[in-house]
Amino acid sequence: MSDACDDALSRTSTRDVVDWWSTAISDIEPGVIRLRGYPVEQLIDGIGFVEMIWLMVRGDLPTRAQASLLEKALVSAVDHGPQAPSIAAARMAATCGVGLHGAISTGVGLLGDDHGGAGQQCVEVLDGIRRATPDGAGLGQAVRRSLDAFASDRRYVPGFGHRFHPRDPRRDPLLAAVRRHVELGTVTGEHLVVAEEIERQLAQRHDRPVPMNIDGATAVIYAELGFAPELARGLFILSRSVGILAHSWEECEGGRRIKGPMPPPLLAAYVGPGERAVPRRENADHTAG
Repeated sequence: MSDACDDALSRTSTRDVVDWWSTAISDIEPGVIRLRGYPVEQLIDGIGFVEMIWLMVRGDLPTRAQASLLEKALVSAVDHGPQAPSIAAARMAATCGVGLHGAISTGVGLLGDDHGGAGQQCVEVLDGIRRATPDGAGLGQAVRRSLDAFASDRRYVPGFGHRFHPRDPRRDPLLAAVRRHVELGTVTGEHLVVAEEIERQLAQRHDRPVPMNIDGATAVIYAELGFAPELARGLFILSRSVGILAHSWEECEGGRRIKGPMPPPLLAAYVGPGERAVPRRENADHTAG
């Protein structure tokens, strides 16, 4: 061992080692499992899975009302059918011999900025406008400036409009739940007001309404409950993983092997040049050195 290695060992204590992966989440000892300080045997009997999610991510237990609102958001985003790229990819992967874990990881791996990131992006928009109008004054103007910026950059406003649904069927029950919890005092409703003003102004700018979609409606819930924007995406991934699991398992049980994106004998449209001969060149019969 080199002198440098010996020196590093002499300067590293056991405390340095155990502090390297220090965590405020889990406290594990032989015969003991405590999560955020709560013994797991008490959590098993005392709380549900949604409350456990909140506890692990936020560090404390939610109220029943907070857990109820979070659960609605998680339930709403579980699945959107095989036309969703994450589901389609997971189903194809399941037919390729990668196992259930490989299929699920394939689907989850597709949840990026464009497919899966709109909720996080919408929370960022709502948070930005809310911070710019802390008492609600000037909300219309702040929203107008934000929409102008999206329009000038030719960007979609995240959380609004849907490529498949004229009006996302998940919007109304989710926003109705937020309104009920505003009345109950669970949440303030500040982000809801911002989102509804965006929706109102978008309708004025287009020849038809551009209602909130699932990403916008759940973004309102996550923002109202105080989750960071990045966690909005994480919670969406957690929710959608249930659908990915179900579709992957269904495909595994089907038994079909190597299932491509289109059923045979259909092939992807070819748009390149027509058939053409390779031009003859000097010494064409001799392979390269």
